[in-house]
Amino acid sequence: MTAAIRVRTPREIRSARRPRPHRCWGHLIAAPLWPMHGANLGTLLRTCDAVGACLAVPPFGWVDQAMARGNTLRQPACVHRVGNPERWLADERRSGSHILGVELADEAVRLADLPPARKRTVMVLGHEATGIPPQALDLLDTAVEIPMVGTGSSLNVAVAASLVLYRLSGLL
Repeated sequence: MTAAIRVRTPREIRSARRPRPHRCWGHLIAAPLWPMHGANLGTLLRTCDAVGACLAVPPFGWVDQAMARGNTLRQPACVHRVGNPERWLADERRSGSHILGVELADEAVRLADLPPARKRTVMVLGHEATGIPPQALDLLDTAVEIPMVGTGSSLNVAVAASLVLYRLSGLL
């Protein structure tokens, strides 16, 4: 009896993927600019690689070590170093980027209704407990909300970012 589902071999999977890391495409940028837990950055970097996005990281000394902790990629990924998060977001917005925040807000679009990104999009993530700082909220063009039916107040930043990145990339 043969199995109804055939699992691809590691060789088949490797042959279907990029042989080298992508250079900066500048289309999607995940920006967890106020992270609460550093362990999420390496995990998020793996999702960025999977969807062809870049990662923008804040100027904290522990960021490189945090990215290395959850990162299992064999190749370097596209990482943008951000000095001042608010200034960087303002510059991105002035240059024409769409700034999308993952935030619980009255005006937020439900994740299921979020269209794929059609121009350079910066997806901003705040602190898991306090969200995006008030001074940065005015820099957002759109907010997206991930519906939740449980009792938790938020998702882990890597999980939330992964859901939104897959939607923005058009892979979901």
